[in-house]
Amino acid sequence: MSMRNTRDDWGWPAKLLHWLGALLILLLLGHGFWMTHFAPRGPDRLAHYAGHAALGYDFLALLVLRLLWRWMNQVPPLPAELKPWERAAAHLGHFGLYVLMLATTLTGWAMAGTGRTPFDKDVFNIPIPMLLTDRALHRPLEDAHKYLAWALALLVVAHVIGALRHHFIKRNTVLRRMTVGTKA
Repeated sequence: MSMRNTRDDWGWPAKLLHWLGALLILLLLGHGFWMTHFAPRGPDRLAHYAGHAALGYDFLALLVLRLLWRWMNQVPPLPAELKPWERAAAHLGHFGLYVLMLATTLTGWAMAGTGRTPFDKDVFNIPIPMLLTDRALHRPLEDAHKYLAWALALLVVAHVIGALRHHFIKRNTVLRRMTVGTKA
């Protein structure tokens, strides 16, 4: 497996960043839903919020690395047989995923300093500077973070459906080239 992306395949760093990011998105979305709807109130709930923020900071760092890698490497082109609307949907979908990943994490980071207890450490206990500390902004940021997370979840579902459509219905290499050890 090549390190750099090629015209036919994503390199292993791109694949690693993609799947690690996918795992973290699923963890953050699932945990975020659980902690806001089912976690008991009290100090344990606060620990869940701190852990969620910590993981969110590390996801943001990973996302920045992923964007830099994508910028510095060629992107394998989509299969030639795709219709124009499929190409447009793929480009718009990926653009939307990156925008929503950034917007969701940035609103979460901004919100992290506006509560009674700031969440200012990542998973590795590295101090994170707070973007905002005005408590009056907490509720609007919380709402924005929630709605962006829902939009991201919906777009992730569409992305998975699209990848499975390429694999099982269109029978092209779109999904295979983002997995490990599976060639056409």
